Amino acid sequence: MNCNLSGCGILVTRASHQAEPLCHLIAAHGGHVIRFPVLEIQPLPPAADITESVSHADIIIFISPNAVSCGLSALNDPALLRDKKIAAVGKATANLLEAEGVHVDIIPQGNADSEALLAHPVLQHVEGRRVVIFRGVGGRPLLGDTLLQRGANLYYAQVYQRCCPATDSSQLIKQWHEIQIITSTSIDMLNNLVTLLGDAALPLLQETPLLLISTRMQQHAEALGFQQIVLADGASDQAILAALCAWRG
Repeated sequence: MNCNLSGCGILVTRASHQAEPLCHLIAAHGGHVIRFPVLEIQPLPPAADITESVSHADIIIFISPNAVSCGLSALNDPALLRDKKIAAVGKATANLLEAEGVHVDIIPQGNADSEALLAHPVLQHVEGRRVVIFRGVGGRPLLGDTLLQRGANLYYAQVYQRCCPATDSSQLIKQWHEIQIITSTSIDMLNNLVTLLGDAALPLLQETPLLLISTRMQQHAEALGFQQIVLADGASDQAILAALCAWRG
């Protein structure tokens, strides 16, 4: 990709364990990366009935890379996923499953979100089918609610929780003049960023260009008062880089 981000300070807010590939990509194109993780992922102990539910499932859905890593750890036996229809909400999730030896049958076209996944032909006809959704606590209800309306028998495997880290933002605020654009890939991350910086720094946030990955996030950001929003085509590192390059250009 022909892109020069030289001199551009980019705030990366992803969780520490997921941020480095994007940070390296930005740096490789000359960008100045400021790391400020605003989300922590904490695995949960596996529910007592998770193995039985997966064993009897027809379709198993993973809603994020975190759902894959925490879900496979909770199962402790990937062989339980054999002969099941496996769905991934996006390519990053699918790639992680494939890397773990789990074949993915269902990947949405276009956006990596519940709406796109629900449009897949296989999920149009789920009456009487047993569906397991691997997700975090408090995930969006749209996917499960819609599958229930379509007649599925649903089980939520909640294998992690999202937490706001106890981070001091004072140093970040002092160096805010170095930041030209913020990246955020979830509403939870955006909310945590606002919380961690506090009311006094809210004008700084609202006036700084903000890169997001969905129109749903854009609507939420606009409601929070953000004034300059850049929309990437997806949550992948390449999609974020492409949006940064287009914005910089």
